[in-house]
Amino acid sequence: MTKKQAAAEALKPRKTPLQQRSAETVTVLLEAAARILEQRGFEGFNTNAIAERAGVSIGSLYQYFRSKDALLSGLIEREVAPLLAVSENLEQHSTFRAALKSYIGASIRHQMKRPKLARLIDVAEKREAFKSQVSGTTSRLEVMMKKMLSLPDAPKVPNHDVAAADLLALMRGLIDAAGERGEGESNELLQRTEGAVWGYLRSYAKKPCKALRT
Repeated sequence: MTKKQAAAEALKPRKTPLQQRSAETVTVLLEAAARILEQRGFEGFNTNAIAERAGVSIGSLYQYFRSKDALLSGLIEREVAPLLAVSENLEQHSTFRAALKSYIGASIRHQMKRPKLARLIDVAEKREAFKSQVSGTTSRLEVMMKKMLSLPDAPKVPNHDVAAADLLALMRGLIDAAGERGEGESNELLQRTEGAVWGYLRSYAKKPCKALRT
């Protein structure tokens, strides 16, 4: 096993919870980890504090997570799940505009529901330890965005790969910045983000289409 593979393995849960009780324990541990991170930041984020907050023994914690980084990895996965769920429900949206609005709405809810936690996780994602995990998540989101850009009414952009990466970066940047300013979830933020996306698409689309003119 290479050093990179070993580092990735260290972030994985020790075992997959198959029974309801085990799954509930993992849920409790991750929520305890989230609350410790929110309240104490990275300096106070440790397995002893998380086990105490969760009401379990440190031994029980280590049955599921090898380290505090493994818990952070689990939090990263938990927090991005609503965004990935949009891709699973993409077939429910018959138009690009509807799919885009659904994704932007999910992104805003994700960032604004617990803004401090979201910002701290954003910081954690920049660490080398989570590079592979974050890269995998980004790839999945880009696949989702390219599916959206392939919908019949979507603007015809020259390069789906470029457009998908640009759109994800644009939306994340705007929503993250709003959260840092203390904004909450609002229709105004949704409209501003949609407007920025359509502005980008107008400049990058091969030719005008109905979706861009409305």
